[in-house]
Amino acid sequence: MWFVTGLIVIWFLIYFNLERLAVVIYNITGLSSVKDGYARSIEFFIYEVPKVLLLLTIIVFVMGIIRTYFSPEKTRALLEKKSLFLGNILASVLGIFTPFCSCSAVPLFIGFVEAGIPLGVTLSFLIAAPMINEVAVILLFGLFGWKTAVIYVSTGLVIAIISGYIIGKLRLERYVEPWVYEIKSNRKGTGEDKINLQDRIDSGYTAVKDIVGKVWIYIIIGVGVGSFAHGYVPEDFMAGIMGKSNWWAVPLSVLIGIPLYSNAAGIIPIVQVLLEKGASLGTALAFMMAVIGLSLPEAIILKKVLKLPMIFIFFGIVGVGIILTGYIFNLIY
Repeated sequence: MWFVTGLIVIWFLIYFNLERLAVVIYNITGLSSVKDGYARSIEFFIYEVPKVLLLLTIIVFVMGIIRTYFSPEKTRALLEKKSLFLGNILASVLGIFTPFCSCSAVPLFIGFVEAGIPLGVTLSFLIAAPMINEVAVILLFGLFGWKTAVIYVSTGLVIAIISGYIIGKLRLERYVEPWVYEIKSNRKGTGEDKINLQDRIDSGYTAVKDIVGKVWIYIIIGVGVGSFAHGYVPEDFMAGIMGKSNWWAVPLSVLIGIPLYSNAAGIIPIVQVLLEKGASLGTALAFMMAVIGLSLPEAIILKKVLKLPMIFIFFGIVGVGIILTGYIFNLIY
């Protein structure tokens, strides 16, 4: 506990003095006297990379501890025998706090269907889990403030709930691969061994090692792309492409985002620069949601358990929800 407490104190000391440390580096390297695009890019990169990594580390550690109170079995148990709309709400909220992404979509889908959870409720969970995860929320909060973070979470929840509800009402179970329903459940009870505080802290450490160890390269790439745009893309350049005045900006951003693949840690620094260069908030958030929640790799993974018509319907309904969200926030902000 003392060791963990010491690390947390060190984290706060570094994070809240990061700007001062960056200034020291600028002065040592001589960047403070240079005002060209290269200097602006390096300045952005030096400050943003440690900032994003520090934010990611602390929240992954905390969520790693929180996740010890959840498990796939407990999640399934909470969702079983819930009415459709209540199930969609509960599944979407649970998606925020559970450590699942598109890579675990197939085993989760099978486990949920096997437990008798309705298709629409299952898909609400699969929409919310990758799109509204703790990494996205904390990075948005740290880089843009609490209002943007709340907007993102709220709209993501609405999309997950309504999309899952519509899919449930359409009764599309015929588009699920038959072998999924043929699997015999061999699940054991949801009882689990008691976990002490040390085990929970170990789980937080393991989460940091696993998740940060996997996504740091995406952060470097994302911040690198953002740094280049920060230094070399003219001010208000994106206003002509992703601004409010272009009605086609939101659907185009969603279409561009779907083939791309990134997690929240990689795409948020790019979104930060898009906004800085004149993109509207609604268009930028729609782009981000499409990249995280409607990636092409996810479609390929889901093809193992869903037939093509179901995948097209799933992407179509969620895509329309994201587009409408983009338009709404472009009108408000």
